[in-house]
Amino acid sequence: MLIRKENAVLRRFGKEILLVEAYGRGLRVRATERREFLQEDFGTLIPAGTAEPAIVIDKEEAEITNGKITCHIYGNGDLEFTDRNGKQLLMEYNRTRLMTENANRFESALEILPRTFDPIQGADGYHLTVRFEADECEKIFGMGQYQQPYLDVKGCIIELAQRNSQASVPFMISNKGYGFLWNNPAIGRVTFGKNLTEWYAESTKQMDYWITAGDTPAEIEEAYAEVTGTVPMMPEYGLGFWQCKLRYQTQDEILEIAHRYKKENIPIDVIVVDFFHWPHQGEWDFDRTYWPDPKAMVDELREMGITLMVSIWPSVETASENYREMAEKGYLVRTEYGLNTHILADAGVFDATDPDARAFVWSRIKAHYYDLGIHLFWLDEAEPEMTNYEFKHYRYAAGPDVEVGNRYPLDYARMAYEGMAAEGQENIVNLLRCAWAGSQRYGALVWSGDIDSSFRAFRNQLRAGLNMGLAGIPWWTTDIGGFHGGNIYDPKFKELLARWFAFGCFSPVMRLHGYREPFKEPIGTSGGGSTISGAENEVWSYGPELFEICKYYIALREKLRPYTRSVMKEAHEKGTPVIRPLFYDFPSDPVCWEVDDTYMFGPDILVAPILYEGARERTLYLPGGRWISIHDGTVYDGGRKITVPAPLEIIPAFYREGTLRESGI
Repeated sequence: MLIRKENAVLRRFGKEILLVEAYGRGLRVRATERREFLQEDFGTLIPAGTAEPAIVIDKEEAEITNGKITCHIYGNGDLEFTDRNGKQLLMEYNRTRLMTENANRFESALEILPRTFDPIQGADGYHLTVRFEADECEKIFGMGQYQQPYLDVKGCIIELAQRNSQASVPFMISNKGYGFLWNNPAIGRVTFGKNLTEWYAESTKQMDYWITAGDTPAEIEEAYAEVTGTVPMMPEYGLGFWQCKLRYQTQDEILEIAHRYKKENIPIDVIVVDFFHWPHQGEWDFDRTYWPDPKAMVDELREMGITLMVSIWPSVETASENYREMAEKGYLVRTEYGLNTHILADAGVFDATDPDARAFVWSRIKAHYYDLGIHLFWLDEAEPEMTNYEFKHYRYAAGPDVEVGNRYPLDYARMAYEGMAAEGQENIVNLLRCAWAGSQRYGALVWSGDIDSSFRAFRNQLRAGLNMGLAGIPWWTTDIGGFHGGNIYDPKFKELLARWFAFGCFSPVMRLHGYREPFKEPIGTSGGGSTISGAENEVWSYGPELFEICKYYIALREKLRPYTRSVMKEAHEKGTPVIRPLFYDFPSDPVCWEVDDTYMFGPDILVAPILYEGARERTLYLPGGRWISIHDGTVYDGGRKITVPAPLEIIPAFYREGTLRESGI
């Protein structure tokens, strides 16, 4: 049975209910074998302005058109999506005896359905599999952040799960002209195979996805931003240089570093107090033995024009002052067996999917940090990092981890964002290690996690950052130099740091961080003093040659501030990625769809990072037009490949002729 239901088409057949509705500039598609759809949303989609769709129902078939996409619902329930010219964008994969000639498909003895709800015995949920026909020539981008060397993820199997250095943001853009959001926070996977595209959810109550079509990647991205939200406007301190290390051990140490930057006349916008500055995890407060007067520290930094960011963890030690109350009120993540869930210490993890738990944690953050003038937070461990990511072992207020786990980082960001907004703060940004679709509207600046210090990892981060932007998370950054394994006296690490620091200049946020070697011993035996620290990680820590390189790129970042501000404004208003592949700005150039090692920083700057050890020149492709070297003013004609020198102090970077005059480049 097919009926029109407001701006949607409803099909009920046997056990399945299927709903295809106009949503924003696309279509939201849901199906379930339960009696009705979930009343509670997953926190992904927001209300979006929707024009009245064109709907035609003819007996057992229907069409619904919204924006530039049409869904054809065939008599057997199969779905086909086409653009406004009738070109097929996506078609469900059906290999049964019920296939229809209208869909240009024929009978098969395989009996493989496009939508499979496999009941979980004794539970109100299903293993869900959704299958689509594959196009071997298709290119697929986005999907979040994965530690792999691929920009085009066609041919990849992608785990839909949050991990340290992995962020599942399941929105993809196809070179065929459509965007697809898997609106399901369940643990699962997607296979972008040569013969089949298959989405799988380990445990869920319904199928839910959103699809749109557009003539350019930018049009698709902007339509997606309309239904999931955009970032706030980046505050001014987000445009400059951020200094960080694991970890400053005392109030005196961090103030000494700040004063040194000022003495050296090096611009610095943010400095960071990292983890274990607290007496116990879950107290969300300074250990006064080592940080005796936090407010005085904040005030002194502010007088120097430096904003302080403080690390927040979701873990709650049994020894902390908040553990008993949070455990009694049910504010901690539950386990199937046992209580301890965090990888460090005897600790639980607060349940960010519970509104009451979010309010409780924010009240402690407000009292111990926010009211002292600290209005920038590092929301670490946002996956959250519990034991070995045993997803079947945990339960949230919103449901089992396997069913809702991917939304945790969104709710974690929401906790701080809503608390800060209630205080009247605008232009909110907080640093997180993970994200899900929609995290951007809660001010999430995502960094790529605890990666190793290697050129291999560096190459992976470039592709990860570009795909995060296409997945709708325009605020993204890395630990410049990587997190693990960098010895400050190692010449090879110094080379890596020089290349990575230059890349950081042309990243959405320029942030130096890492757990440098050789390590420093603890300075105490209790509280925040009992944790070791890494070696120095300031720009003068690596010798005079690296010092000059770092100062050059910090100064260049300052020159670019007006330009970077305009790029951030575009991200805020339209959801535009700050860094993006060449095809985003040059979609009609087929070469740009093949380039995965060069990118655009905003609409006018092209960057070709040096991604291999020992390289001292770089071959790259310039799209059409004329391009000017940021470093020496050399002019190059585009539409061709060029080879340019790349000594240690130079990252090849170019701007379009006629732009950037206001930056003084």
